[in-house]
Amino acid sequence: MKFLRRTDKDVKTYSKLKDLFPDWKENERWLFIGPHDDDIVLGAGITMRSAIEAGIDVYALVSTDGGMGYCHLEQEHTIGQIRQKETVDSFKIIGLDDDHIFFANFPDCDTTSYVGRRKAKTGDPAIEGYTGLQNAFTYFIRKVRPTRIFLPTGADLHPDHKIVYQEVLISMFHAGGNIWPELGGPAETPMAYEFGVYCDFPSEPNLKFEADAEVFQKKLDAILAYKSQEQIASLVEGVKQGGALEYIREISFRFYSVNNYKSLF
Repeated sequence: MKFLRRTDKDVKTYSKLKDLFPDWKENERWLFIGPHDDDIVLGAGITMRSAIEAGIDVYALVSTDGGMGYCHLEQEHTIGQIRQKETVDSFKIIGLDDDHIFFANFPDCDTTSYVGRRKAKTGDPAIEGYTGLQNAFTYFIRKVRPTRIFLPTGADLHPDHKIVYQEVLISMFHAGGNIWPELGGPAETPMAYEFGVYCDFPSEPNLKFEADAEVFQKKLDAILAYKSQEQIASLVEGVKQGGALEYIREISFRFYSVNNYKSLF
């Protein structure tokens, strides 16, 4: 593996994953969140494998149930179960154990109906009597207590990607406070990073992961595990053309304060 960090002034190459992150913690724990089951291996399979090889405690959370991913009418009502099994098989290739994979089971292509948090009704995916993406993400962040979260860029055109991105980021702050105590105790706010799946980053990425042939093949095989997704072969060809590389962009925040603008006037 080769890891690079780009700054405005130079590019630094590292041999150890921990050297890529200046704020490395003694007990790193990474949570990868995908709007859909195949997003993580498509955009961050190498990154995930790098973390596993480095001994990091790695988890994956799939936000939606895959119910809109059927390619044949006879799979219309069973595709969710099919894709969930494919997901377990896929992550097993990367090296992730079953007990490190979570499914939030929100309706595929209908995340707009689950923005925020509200009392659950019959049929809603519920945790502690409530539903909504912020409810689920707050719960899983407190459960896993990650030091870093990785998710597809919010610049993606897919509505599920946009909504999951915004709901994860606000949930990071919910999880760090005392609100909704039934979802667990406060967790330290993790660092956040985005990766590309279909659309480009809003600005240039600053981290690069480069794999050897063996790890790259694991990523390709993990993508191909989604056999029910008949367009997956063409996606693999696109990944092959790009090579054994992944780019990651740190997500930075600046909270509003009048002090930010005093020097302008």
